[in-house]
Amino acid sequence: MVKMGKDYYDILGIKKGASEDDIKKAYRKQALKYHPDKNKSPGAEEKFKEIAEAYDVLSDPKKKDIYDRFGEEGLKGGGGPTGGSGPGTFSYTFQGDPHAIFAEFFGGRNPFEQFFGARNGGMEEDMDTDDPFSRFGMGGGGMGPGGMGGFSRPFGPGMGGMGSHTSVVKKQQDPPVVHDLKVSLEEVLHGCTKKMKISRKRLNPDGRTTRMEEKILEVHIKRGWKEGTKITFAKEGDETQRNIPADVVFVLKDKPHTVFKRNGSDVIYTAKISLRDALCGCTVQAPTLDGRTVTVTTTDIVQPGMKRWVSGEGLPYPKRPDRRGDLIVEYEVKFPERLSQNARDTIAQVLPRS
Repeated sequence: MVKMGKDYYDILGIKKGASEDDIKKAYRKQALKYHPDKNKSPGAEEKFKEIAEAYDVLSDPKKKDIYDRFGEEGLKGGGGPTGGSGPGTFSYTFQGDPHAIFAEFFGGRNPFEQFFGARNGGMEEDMDTDDPFSRFGMGGGGMGPGGMGGFSRPFGPGMGGMGSHTSVVKKQQDPPVVHDLKVSLEEVLHGCTKKMKISRKRLNPDGRTTRMEEKILEVHIKRGWKEGTKITFAKEGDETQRNIPADVVFVLKDKPHTVFKRNGSDVIYTAKISLRDALCGCTVQAPTLDGRTVTVTTTDIVQPGMKRWVSGEGLPYPKRPDRRGDLIVEYEVKFPERLSQNARDTIAQVLPRS
């Protein structure tokens, strides 16, 4: 029988098999009930942390699957089988900040700001959190073509007697100018600042003629940002008499890596092993993004598609950069190009036909 240890379902007040939506609703209810800013009873702080740990496990499909099968001991590397169907090299320890998890869940650093109507810098509650520069304001942010209306032609003869000297022109914002911004996996791991030089037209003081001008835009890449994240600089495009300058948008793109492939916050390393090692078991020294190596051992026969997970050696989670995804080791078996007759005879004797 598997020892369950902590009952994360009971902590959240739900039954095993609860849906993802049920888990979120349960966390919301329990976290609000036991938040130390609201609940001053003894033990509330510890209960609040337990609730965060339960949500951290049950909201992650991989952790939840291991917990459901092997309990807390299996999840934390202390129980359950270690073969191909068990947790293997997976080892989980809750190291998160329960207040950070709460803030992330409710969308603000101030735990109860959404209940008291506090706003910061005009940020909307449903703002795209993967576009943290969407409010990189230069004044009047958020005004797009729909908000400004189209061009209105000057009033001419027959239009209420107004002459051309009283014509009115409503400006429309140009469409966004989009640039790809390529970053390496190491830059995503540590975070970095990219300086991008742009050239654009600017109006002269006379309000009619323009000049070309260069400007350096600093793009601050935060740890763990995923490919496709957009960073917007408002109204940094060309400026003329008749337009509102376009927003300049940078879209993150991953540079191809010589060793790893990216899968969300996980990184994949392909370990090339011999047929002998695939059949007899092997040890692989897998590299990590920060230049170390980790030892990954398997005593099982390496089946096609077999993988091993090394917890916490991937990229930071974009919304929780103090936590990291996993390093996934995929095996690629190298078959010999030729075999001697003696080797063929030996293999034929020891290997089953089916």
